[in-house]
Amino acid sequence: MRSIRPLLTAASAVAALTLTATACGPSEENAGDKPSAPATAQNPADKIKIPADLKDRLKEHGIDVDKWRDGEWKNWDRDKWLREAQDFVNPIIEDLWDPDRMREAERPDKPVEEEDISGDKGVTDPTPTPVRARAVDAKYHDNAPESGKVFFDGPEGSMVCSATVVKDPAHPGKSNMVWTAGHCVHKGKQGGWYRNIAFVPSYNDSALATSALEQAKREQIAPYGVWWADWVKTSDQWIAEGASTGGAGAPYDFAVIQVTPEKGSSGKSLEETVGSALPVDFNAPAVPKIASMKATGYPAAPPFDGQKMFQCADKPGRLSLKAEQPTMYRIGCTMTGGSSGGGWVAQGSDGKPALVSNTSIGPSSAGWLAGPRLGPEAKAIFDEVSKKYAGR
Repeated sequence: MRSIRPLLTAASAVAALTLTATACGPSEENAGDKPSAPATAQNPADKIKIPADLKDRLKEHGIDVDKWRDGEWKNWDRDKWLREAQDFVNPIIEDLWDPDRMREAERPDKPVEEEDISGDKGVTDPTPTPVRARAVDAKYHDNAPESGKVFFDGPEGSMVCSATVVKDPAHPGKSNMVWTAGHCVHKGKQGGWYRNIAFVPSYNDSALATSALEQAKREQIAPYGVWWADWVKTSDQWIAEGASTGGAGAPYDFAVIQVTPEKGSSGKSLEETVGSALPVDFNAPAVPKIASMKATGYPAAPPFDGQKMFQCADKPGRLSLKAEQPTMYRIGCTMTGGSSGGGWVAQGSDGKPALVSNTSIGPSSAGWLAGPRLGPEAKAIFDEVSKKYAGR
């Protein structure tokens, strides 16, 4: 695909692209279909006013704002699916992520089986004993305020991962940065950027039962708002090699999201809104020196349903998929798909809690999770996003 210079980078540009949803997202049955026309024709000018020059710049990306709002975002034809690192765009569609759509989003599958692990190519420790995931006490904001869910759309339909608010050195105490897995924002080798990417901190903060969520208001499900991706970076290795199964690209399966509030800025950053953010440690101690790692997420595959937050804590081991690639962390944990992207916290190099990894892969039978070690490649994308917004 031809590389196209990114255009939607400034918060002001994204704010100008706040659209009104006219339809629900694609189902698995019709995810690849062309969008249908809206039931009632409306004058786009009644809903949104966009400068002509901005419309022209969007069209350079193949995006017609009016058509996008009316469902063109459901068109996953290869020539319309932006893939390259610099091509990311994510116009806000206001109220697209309503309670029903958030509740029904599916987890992206990324299982890895024992035959995918080549222990003779690198250092792989014995398979850990499963650690039963523990439900986080409500309210989640009191016990894990940095954690939340990432929602996004792909050809298969609406999907969901987990994510973590992280500190931004360019904006101390006022970060708008979120850490998740690369496969939660980009399809990898066989596709491009996912669409309608949004972060919901402390999703279902009161740990309501699934039956109660069916009647819950948006404010109950997303008490700290919905924050749309303004800009996203994942590793070049994930884009080139990543796969939904088998572990390809997993050692580089991480991403950084710069977010902006769906409803417009109140003057508070994401970090100020939730009251916390974790530092990222790109030089965490070696595995033998780490006493314990804690993974947090919203597992969605059975026996879980994706509506509640869970955690696992275990002493990590090592997992090597390819000798020439970084060795991953691995812990015993029964969390399933949907927990992908959730942060792993350990004592950092300065002795304080820090994010040191994120959930990437696990077997389809559950029992353990693995996450990438955050080294130079991870620091490079983190620094790029931070510097991009340093003066804003």
